Parts: sequence; structure tokens; C-alpha cells
Amino acid sequence: MLNSKLFEDLSAKLSAAANSGPARDFEKNARALLAQGFAKLDLVTREEFDVQTQLLARAREQLTALEARVAELEALRNTATK
Repeated sequence: MLNSKLFEDLSAKLSAAANSGPARDFEKNARALLAQGFAKLDLVTREEFDVQTQLLARAREQLTALEARVAELEALRNTATK
């Protein structure tokens, strides 16, 4: 599912950064490389996920209410046509 070439490239870049720079720069370089790798994976933040979860819950509630209303209107129509 995940692109293995992406992780191989990321690993190679991390290795190059570890070998070429001082230890204090490694964390900075690693974070930048990981951020670049994660950007390619089309991930969402937890905050974005939570917002979409809330929107979906609200949409489900509205759908349930609309289904009940349609059923009620159909029942009224069926009793009126008899």
C-alpha cells in the first residue's frame, strides 16, 4: 500500500544527513525529511480527522431525521389516498 521507494529514499537521505552533519543538526534534518515524506503520503492531522468525524455524525443525525420525516409523509399520503 505504501510506496517502498519513498521509504528507501527517506532512509537514504536520513543516513546521508547523519553521516555528513553534526549530531545537533541531525534532528533538524530528520524532522525536515520526515515532514517531506509524510507530505507525500496525503495524511490528515488529528484535528482535521476529529472535525470530519463530527461533521459525519451531524450528517447522520440529519439523515435519520429526514428518513423519519419522509416515512411520516408517505404514511400520511397513503392514508389520504385510501
